[in-house]
Amino acid sequence: MKVAPLNASFTLISVLGLSFTLLYVYPSSPPWGTAFLIVFLCMLIASFISMSKGPTPDYQLK
Repeated sequence: MKVAPLNASFTLISVLGLSFTLLYVYPSSPPWGTAFLIVFLCMLIASFISMSKGPTPDYQLK
């Protein structure tokens, strides 16, 4: 199984989304906050998986 590495911006968006959701969305609306937390947490987990299982950058340059 080949796993494509994700961009660093994907990880950054997931971290910023998690923090924004925890600080602003969840206190004002818990149902929406929970939904956004699940989405951004899945994004963060996907970026961690792609970091550990992605091919080396040299492979992509060939």
